[in-house]
Amino acid sequence: MGRATAVRPSVVPFVSYAESVPRVLDAAGAASLLSRQNAILIKPNLVEAVPPPVTTPVECVEAVIAYCRACSKASLVVAEGCGAASYDTELAFDKLGYAALSKRTGVPLLNLNTAPTILLRNAACRVFPAFHMPAVAMDHFVISVPVLKAHSLAKITGTLKNMMGFAPPAHYQQGGHWKKSAFHGAMHEAIRDLNRHRTPDLTLLDARVGLAEYHLGGAECSPRVMKLVAGADPVEVDRLAASLLGFDWRSIPHLT
Repeated sequence: MGRATAVRPSVVPFVSYAESVPRVLDAAGAASLLSRQNAILIKPNLVEAVPPPVTTPVECVEAVIAYCRACSKASLVVAEGCGAASYDTELAFDKLGYAALSKRTGVPLLNLNTAPTILLRNAACRVFPAFHMPAVAMDHFVISVPVLKAHSLAKITGTLKNMMGFAPPAHYQQGGHWKKSAFHGAMHEAIRDLNRHRTPDLTLLDARVGLAEYHLGGAECSPRVMKLVAGADPVEVDRLAASLLGFDWRSIPHLT
């Protein structure tokens, strides 16, 4: 899987998803990159069955699907593994409009919490030297589509943290609490380790609104950010995301 050569993320003002998603992806060189793929996985942030801006708007993902189909013959799948303790991803798909999207577009949905896994190993990782990764992540080009949010433990939740949807609860849930709770003890190192095993190939960050204080609600950015960001370098995307929230990325351990 190739990557675009540009490192700096592309940024465009938000007008509408139908207009701004193609603009920012074109600016990031995505068309050429996607044209070479056979299978594409689109990964929104559906951490819980809570409406945007906590989660990725279905309209944003629908625009990504349209863009992929315009420049690629690859098969598509929308995949997520939600983090809620008391229900699984299918509820989020249904409540947030993704089940209806799948019927409209014919793009299947995949619950990453229950998908078959393979074991990856990397001795450089301290928290997760071995990681149970959904096999689909390794044979698909991964487009991460997070929303711009501050986070209570990770400072920001951007595209690197969005990869936590790939952590299956059978291995990364502890004590019956949140489905990815194994990350909580050393959040920044855990995010780094996860992305050493598999990092997104392309990111479209929805920074239309922005949550200024907390990833599950709270105050919106004021004024709203009203931007979309795209790039093939996930660290650079998240460093820019930090600046959009008013943070110095150097203060965020998983971005240094």
